[in-house]
Amino acid sequence: MTSPLSELGFYALGGQPSSPREIVNEIPHAEELGLGHAFISERWNTKEAATLCGAAGAVSEKIAIATGATNHNIRHPVVTAAYALTMHRLTNGRFTLGLGRGVRPLQDAFGIPAVTTSQMEDFAHVLRRLFRGETIIGHEGPMGRYPMLRLGSDYCDEIPLGLVAFAPNSLALGGRAFDQIILHTFFTDETLVRCVQTVKKSAEEAGRDPDKVKVWSCLATIGDHIPEELRLRKLVGRLATYLQGYGDLLVATNNWDHAVLGRFREDHVVRSFHERGLQVIDSPTTTIDQLEHIAALLPDEWTAPAANGSPEQCVATVRRQLDLGADGVILHGATPSELEPILGSYKAALQRN
Repeated sequence: MTSPLSELGFYALGGQPSSPREIVNEIPHAEELGLGHAFISERWNTKEAATLCGAAGAVSEKIAIATGATNHNIRHPVVTAAYALTMHRLTNGRFTLGLGRGVRPLQDAFGIPAVTTSQMEDFAHVLRRLFRGETIIGHEGPMGRYPMLRLGSDYCDEIPLGLVAFAPNSLALGGRAFDQIILHTFFTDETLVRCVQTVKKSAEEAGRDPDKVKVWSCLATIGDHIPEELRLRKLVGRLATYLQGYGDLLVATNNWDHAVLGRFREDHVVRSFHERGLQVIDSPTTTIDQLEHIAALLPDEWTAPAANGSPEQCVATVRRQLDLGADGVILHGATPSELEPILGSYKAALQRN
């Protein structure tokens, strides 16, 4: 088995596969290729995170596994804590529980309360106490009121906590209370540098070792060895979906032009997705004609923050993320099979250096 590249990760079940069972083949393949981390996102259909994490843990031996991410308020705190403890023991310490805010329009539609920074910080502190075997009586805090919270007194486990962070408050929270931070896809170089600095500074101000708080760049990785139609879905479809969900935040974070976002939202093709309810643009049912139309709405600078081209070109972009300060790079939106030539080139570059 190939030694893990601890600085590289991928998202399991990328590209909305037809069956979640594909994770059973993906994880061993990723491990064989040397990927160090497998991140598991959550969608409320056939991508329930706890189930997928259990499957990933059962078919692997070395690769680290992390939710990236679930929300703290969709399960009882003890249920989430038990899930993390079970995964930690199942994987012999390879698991990280990753949390995030989620997508506000979807939460509103489902009647799920919005997640706040203070809630996630409170939740992180409670989890660490539970993992140490504490019994918490009469908790009252931002995450809610609970008469008792307890896993058992026989535990004293150190389970890493992750945070998907975007805006300054979340980034600062990550630095002072979490162990690894996952940034968002399509961040410019300037945004990446600023985010890393925010996290590390916050960790230092909290009396933590900033080098022990890992910041992951999330880099859309779309090699030219995959079909052109698929490349369009992974680049244009994915970015457009982010703009649907939280376009204002992404545009503001990257200092992009809000007028362009306004024109995107008013376009008749984009609006047609909203008229069909909550349909996202990167849905498998979206046509190539629609994607090509939407591609014309997006400036080149908006799609530039991605690893594109030949395997060697993709590797150069990945390595630049590390040079800019990221501790690791998630090769986002690509399956292990799609990453195989890129990883081969990456290992060759390491050997040359």
